[in-house]
Amino acid sequence: MKLNAEEYSALCKQASPRSPLARDCCWAFFVGGAICLAGEGLRVLYLRLGLSPEDAGALVSVTLVALSGAATAAGWYQKLASRAGAGTLVPITGFANAVVAPAIEFRSEGLVPGVGAKMFTIAGPVIVYGTLASAIWGALVWLTGAGG
Repeated sequence: MKLNAEEYSALCKQASPRSPLARDCCWAFFVGGAICLAGEGLRVLYLRLGLSPEDAGALVSVTLVALSGAATAAGWYQKLASRAGAGTLVPITGFANAVVAPAIEFRSEGLVPGVGAKMFTIAGPVIVYGTLASAIWGALVWLTGAGG
């Protein structure tokens, strides 16, 4: 069966379900807002626990990454993303999901060739670079006594 471009387009339009744009936008807005609100709630909690604003901000980032990684591992993040779409792409949680999802998908191939290799295919280099750079910087500050 040979189709021209117009016939193919008509078949695609017929087979593709219409997307409820307003509902999708509302889901994205409210889920993204809820993630940001959770981050702000964590920041206020950490400040009330006596952390400095800088430490509270860093701990919020770490907590959101850990929570979204755990939600990805449990299979919840993808279910939420299928409903909320771009609302789950709040930078820090979307990044954690992008790192954890491929690692989990290939865990049956083993820790190094599966989890390790696939984790590095998407966003792993950023995490590794950030972790190594901060560890080296921290070691230099500690060794030189420049930290206070």
